[in-house]
Amino acid sequence: MATEKERMLAGEMYDAADAQLVAERRRARDLCKALNGSDDTEHELRQRIIGDLFAGVGDAVWIEPPFHCDYGSNITLGSKVYFNFNCIILDPRPVIIGANALFGPAVQIYTASHPMIAAERRAGGEFALPVEIGSDVWIGGGAIVCPGVRIGSRSVIGAGSVITRDIPEEVFAAGNPCRIIKHIDG
Repeated sequence: MATEKERMLAGEMYDAADAQLVAERRRARDLCKALNGSDDTEHELRQRIIGDLFAGVGDAVWIEPPFHCDYGSNITLGSKVYFNFNCIILDPRPVIIGANALFGPAVQIYTASHPMIAAERRAGGEFALPVEIGSDVWIGGGAIVCPGVRIGSRSVIGAGSVITRDIPEEVFAAGNPCRIIKHIDG
């Protein structure tokens, strides 16, 4: 029989109240608390915390506190990724972010979701879908990236957008729901 963590990582319904998952979220919260309590002059400390928190981290990653995530262990960041203040990543499934990605303040990335049917929600299960964000992507402040979304490299997402479906490479997209406004040449 699969563990709740194995179900979670496979994209199946799982019980988030499982003791192992609760312990892993507590670890992430402790690391986020340490990161959020650090001073911006403590560069080495921040880099060590970031390295401990995430599954993989490229060079020169910078996170402006406060930052919050569920597990951290399902997040992979390329080099020169920048998160502005108040970003949140709910990561029961993988979140893969390419190099040189920029996130405005209060960007939220969700892999976690719940069933549409009320009786299934009452039963307490949830599921998650992975998120992938390409290289050289800029996501404006307050945007929300929904479960299962892929954003192509070199795209720009307007502030306040709610990204509910995949966005291709080299476009400017914005709105709720987020839609392509124009293609970017270059």
